Amino acid sequence: MAQEEEKSADGGVRAVERALDVLSAFSAEDGELLVAELVRRVGLSRPTLYRLLHTLEKKGYVVASGEPQRFRLGPAVARLSHVWSSSLDLTEIARPVMLDARGYTSETVALFVPRGDMRLCVAEMQSPQPLSFRRGVGYSEKLVRGASGRAILAFTPLADGQLEAFAAGTGVDLEWVRAEIGLTRERGYALGHNELIRGAYAVAAPFFDRQGHVAGSLGAFGPDVRLTERRVHEFGQHLRTLTARLTEAPGGGSGSA
Repeated sequence: MAQEEEKSADGGVRAVERALDVLSAFSAEDGELLVAELVRRVGLSRPTLYRLLHTLEKKGYVVASGEPQRFRLGPAVARLSHVWSSSLDLTEIARPVMLDARGYTSETVALFVPRGDMRLCVAEMQSPQPLSFRRGVGYSEKLVRGASGRAILAFTPLADGQLEAFAAGTGVDLEWVRAEIGLTRERGYALGHNELIRGAYAVAAPFFDRQGHVAGSLGAFGPDVRLTERRVHEFGQHLRTLTARLTEAPGGGSGSA
């Protein structure tokens, strides 16, 4: 009888399935649960549930506190979550977001991550239109130059003199950059025109990691014979919604590439 109970109908190990059911009973809204609440959620007897909780607590997957005891997920779950999110590829996570951006704009879209005072293109999807611009994966540029850089820079904490150091040797007008950083913070996206490519409009919005730090930007750019300032502002609003999705995606703002 004991052997039969160790196996579930589909050949799985019942004790493992039950332990996973216990862990899955927790949620963002219910981070702490009483035993009575766990009993209702997983449908186990109290003796069985207590044995599982004891084992999970010993291994660090749950933590108990208070009287009556309330259980919450433990540090072992956080370690597994970190390993899983670290293994995710930002470019793969961003792919559906980039496809949406290109579908909406019909222009070239690119994903950038910060590297010191530079930004690096880690993914790009070229416009399907005959007249278009592209930079290519691996392209890098100063953060102070271009919409994709300023979308990152505007939300990067800077020490005294750091902006000046970032701009050294670029020839950019620092007062203009400061004004653009302010506008970018207000509207949530950055604009550029005739800046890095003559005859091109660019727009970019930042995305963030789980700690709220800026992790990169998603940009779109195309020729001004096709685009207008009003149109790129529409693009900017749409990119904001897309980068919000990227921020919220598991591992999406990890900065891995």
